[in-house]
Amino acid sequence: MSQYRTYASVSALRRLVKSSSPYWHYARRYYQSNPPSKAVVPPLAFAFDIDGVLLRGSQAIPAAKRALAILEGANPTGSKIPYILLTNGGGTSEEARCKKLSSILGYKIDERQFVQSHTILKTIVDKYATRPVLVLGGRNDEVRRVAEGYGFERAYTTLDVLAWNPAVWPFHDLTESERQSTKVVDFSQTPIAAAFVFHDPRNWALDIQILCDVFQSGGIIGGPYASGRTVGGSKEQAIGQQHPELVFCNPDLLWKATFERPRLGQGGFRIAFQAVYKAITGSEYPYVQFGKPTEATYEFTKNILHDRFNELYGQLAGRPPHVYMVGDNPESDIAGANAAGWSSVLVHTGVYDPEQGPPAHTPTHQARDVETAVKWAIEREFSKAR
Repeated sequence: MSQYRTYASVSALRRLVKSSSPYWHYARRYYQSNPPSKAVVPPLAFAFDIDGVLLRGSQAIPAAKRALAILEGANPTGSKIPYILLTNGGGTSEEARCKKLSSILGYKIDERQFVQSHTILKTIVDKYATRPVLVLGGRNDEVRRVAEGYGFERAYTTLDVLAWNPAVWPFHDLTESERQSTKVVDFSQTPIAAAFVFHDPRNWALDIQILCDVFQSGGIIGGPYASGRTVGGSKEQAIGQQHPELVFCNPDLLWKATFERPRLGQGGFRIAFQAVYKAITGSEYPYVQFGKPTEATYEFTKNILHDRFNELYGQLAGRPPHVYMVGDNPESDIAGANAAGWSSVLVHTGVYDPEQGPPAHTPTHQARDVETAVKWAIEREFSKAR
């Protein structure tokens, strides 16, 4: 007989599901004194947004640690319930971010439990591994280091471009730290094959100008603009001229930080760039969008989460776990989860303010905070077996 069994066979556990208050009051004590003789395969798994759900700024939301304690074993199954963190944030390596999150949350977050906005770019490295690409966002060359860690061998920044020719954008003088982060490159001889917006750009004006240069000239910054393109009217680029790919990793217009009101995110930068580009050329530039709520990101995350589930419990579960997405942003967390066929829980600790009216995308459930969300989801799954 397998050392694992599914929750549906544990009738004693089902009887615990009475009401949320007394149930969760003694659940931990019950399992400390009456531990299950065999590990229980949980019927569900979780994906959590980070900002506004687990963290506010660099501080843990108090309910977050209690929620993770439940998932680490203080729950009706007495076993670990698989979870991953799914964020539209980024700008640093997965290893560094997991180390920081582990310190803040008090629980070890493994890289295999973590997906940030640009993690999915690992799947397309082969296409651009040896070709020149522009990487945008973050401070100095932080995202270049991330890109190189993924396998992009010729990743350049807009600061590299400004160091090459300060006349590209004469309204910004490089600081000493910015200059030290640059690489010496002759961009008049370096055709950019793609531009990846890894993280929120710090200098929108500089980055928008350089992106316009790259796309109007087919990748050669400072080169002649494509024949057939005129200001105020869009026409096809010259035959034979390359069309550099444009990829955004985070569509969020707003995000919740420590300021009282939400701040502009990478989605705001995309809108600003496209508005300028359209004013110049007559049309927006085609682009690829990753990040929540895109189908590609949720499909990628589903595979990561199932790998995590199988890592903990092997192939012994009768069926894949039902996934619950817990987030604070209806436009990204809830919309994406609903489209993926997951259950969605909207918490009130981040971007969404219930006083502003109903959310643009209807969640499966709303909860005060992440702890309440986790308890509700677990009780919901147990009630299905009664």
